[in-house]
Amino acid sequence: MVTGNHTATPGFILLGYSNLTNLQGLPFVVFFVIYMVILLGNGVIVLVTVLDSALHTPMYFFLRNSSFVEICYTSVTLPKMVASCLAEDGSISFTGCAVQMYFLLLLGGTECFLLAAMAYDRYMAICNFLHYTLIVNREVCARMVAGSWLVNILVHFGQTYLVFSLPFCRSREINHFFCDIPPLLELSCVDTYRNKIALFMAALLFIITPFILIVISYIKIASTVLKMPSSEGRRKTFSTCSSHLAVVTLFYCSGMIAYLRPKSRNSEDTEKLLSLFYTIVTPLFNPFIYSLRNKEVKASLRKLIGKK
Repeated sequence: MVTGNHTATPGFILLGYSNLTNLQGLPFVVFFVIYMVILLGNGVIVLVTVLDSALHTPMYFFLRNSSFVEICYTSVTLPKMVASCLAEDGSISFTGCAVQMYFLLLLGGTECFLLAAMAYDRYMAICNFLHYTLIVNREVCARMVAGSWLVNILVHFGQTYLVFSLPFCRSREINHFFCDIPPLLELSCVDTYRNKIALFMAALLFIITPFILIVISYIKIASTVLKMPSSEGRRKTFSTCSSHLAVVTLFYCSGMIAYLRPKSRNSEDTEKLLSLFYTIVTPLFNPFIYSLRNKEVKASLRKLIGKK
């Protein structure tokens, strides 16, 4: 991936940390605590759904994989943030930047596909419950998860190669907290039209398409639930979707605000803060949403704690 064009670019400097240096050790403490909470919360979700046989269902299989992705996703950025705040140094090597961007794209796209798979699972469980266990079986779930990983691995390797094949001759300074495609394209001294087209196609495949599938699934779910004669039945049925719907809202709202809002030079600091919200706050709240709003997860936690 490193070509002759990059001999003058030994690495980059992430400028996102320059605004935090005057806060002394506060960012280090905040990022470190948040990272520990994310690891603990999502780790508990993974552990509970593995150990409790009552949670060996398609819904919790997807939840377990989603929590694992969240752990990996934050591990790509937060340890570097913690180290940079502690050393007050935002430098990152050329290879390190490429690796960070690749895994951010890979894990973010996989999370989008998993959220769509969870919406499909809820749709089948509510709207086609007579054939649910036949259609959404263990083999189908495993194929959906494996397919999510495989497609993202292949496509985002190409995306990363396209970006890091460019000559970066304008500056070494990335005005961001982590390596991402848009700020890196600004450093290139050649036409990046091909990269922007590839970025748009990837966004269409990995963000817009899963979101449309999720919306369609919930429209059909809402239509089925509203036809139920009992208000108690409607409440109980919809409660099985509430946690997933809350996570989808948090994930997509934060992502769309961060990346689809109009860009301007005066809003660069706002965009950086929004990207922190997208990459940190969503993984932070996911375990709380699933544990506090899900009776089965809370019951499993109490059972495991009681055994200990």
